[in-house]
Amino acid sequence: MPPRVKITKDMVVDAAFEVVREMGAENINVRTVAKKLGCSTQPIMYHFATIKELKKTVYAKADCYHSEYLTTIKDTQNGVILGIGLNYIRFAIEERQLFRFLFQSNNFAGRTLVEMIDAEELMPVISTMQGAIGESKEQVKKIFLTVFLFAHGYASMIANNSLKYDEQLIKTHLKRAYRGAILAVQE
Repeated sequence: MPPRVKITKDMVVDAAFEVVREMGAENINVRTVAKKLGCSTQPIMYHFATIKELKKTVYAKADCYHSEYLTTIKDTQNGVILGIGLNYIRFAIEERQLFRFLFQSNNFAGRTLVEMIDAEELMPVISTMQGAIGESKEQVKKIFLTVFLFAHGYASMIANNSLKYDEQLIKTHLKRAYRGAILAVQE
C-alpha cells in the first residue's frame, strides 16, 4: 500500500483558493476543500479551526495574487498608471470570483478609503506607481485613489454583468481620470 499523502496547510489554502476561483467564496467549506484535495475533512479541520480562519488566509493569498496581477503590465506604451487601471478591470473579467471575494464581500467592513490606501498589501502597487511617475508616496496615493475609484466602478459593473467591456472607451476614461488626478495634486 502506498504511503498516505500528508496534506499541508499550504495545500489546504491552495485548494480553497481554487474553490474561490471556480465557484466563489460562498462555496468555501470543509467538504468542498476536502473534495478538491481528494481527502477527508480531517486535514482541513486540523490546519484551520474555523472556516472563517481559512477564508481569512485565502483572502490574503488572493490579495497578493491580485497585487501581482496589477503590477504585471504587458503593454507599457500607455503608461504604468493606465496599465494598472486596465489590469484592475481585466482582473474583474478574468478572475470574476476572486474580484468579488476581494472587493464585494464584507472584508472592508468598518474601514475607510484612507485605511485601505495605507494598507500594507497595497504598497507594491503604490511603489510601482511611484517609480513610474516620480511623485511622493502621498501624492501617488491621492492619484491612485482617483484612478482606483474610477476603475473599480467599471470593474464592478463588468463583474456583475451590468456592462460590456470596451477597452478603447475605458482607456479614454481612465486617461481622463488620471490626468485630472495629476492636475488635482499639483494644485
